[in-house]
Amino acid sequence: MRAEATQRVALVFSLLDANGNGVLEAGDFTLMGDRVVAAASASSDGAKDAMRAAFEQYWATLADELDTNGDQLISFEEYSACVLSPERFDATVTAFAEALATLGDPDGDGYIERPLFVDLMTAIGFRPANVHALFNAFEPTPEDRVAVPTWAEGIKDYYAPDKADTPGDLLVPGVPA
Repeated sequence: MRAEATQRVALVFSLLDANGNGVLEAGDFTLMGDRVVAAASASSDGAKDAMRAAFEQYWATLADELDTNGDQLISFEEYSACVLSPERFDATVTAFAEALATLGDPDGDGYIERPLFVDLMTAIGFRPANVHALFNAFEPTPEDRVAVPTWAEGIKDYYAPDKADTPGDLLVPGVPA
């Protein structure tokens, strides 16, 4: 496992811990889903529902895989053990990546425009400067758009334990990309 992967998931853990209590719980994923969907006001109800369902699946996978004592709380150690194990988390990451990328394409043209990309990523909690750097790393078109599959693959790469020098590394302050 690469150090960059651990740093990427540590950042996501801190962002998903919406109430800041140091552990993940179901309410964190509901709150995050609501924040992200609110940032995509022009997206269809179906895309919004898919995004909320992806956050629910994210939580359900963690709870099913890790909550052996039934307390409905997931620590960082438990979290990183799951999300950095492709055999345990790939299906969840794929569903999440596709839902988020689709949410970012409300007109269905296959592209995500920078303003909505920034809105969605900052709703998750990433710093705007890092989000702009990520968008630029995806090599936007002259119209300042990124293809939906490019973003979806970037999300999946973010969770890949064996990958380094990914565009997603730009989201982690202090990680050289």
